[in-house]
Amino acid sequence: MGTAIKTRIVKIGNSQGLRIPKTLLEQSGINSEVEIEVHGNHLIIRPVKQARTGWEKAFATMAEKHDDVLLDDIKTTEWDQVEWEW
Repeated sequence: MGTAIKTRIVKIGNSQGLRIPKTLLEQSGINSEVEIEVHGNHLIIRPVKQARTGWEKAFATMAEKHDDVLLDDIKTTEWDQVEWEW
């Protein structure tokens, strides 16, 4: 663990908040949205994981390896061909 820094809880409108020093944010990698969780008497603050991070690169790699094919055979019915509207 690093050095502990004291700070005060401040009133922000109807809520309360903390001012987090820039150096702590830089060290933690937090720069935008965060999740806050309570564990006992501790608050855990962590960056929000971005959904689908790295998917673009993974799909490109799959395409290069020709591994981007459907796993199931598509069997259409008469309803699919006649009645279905896009």
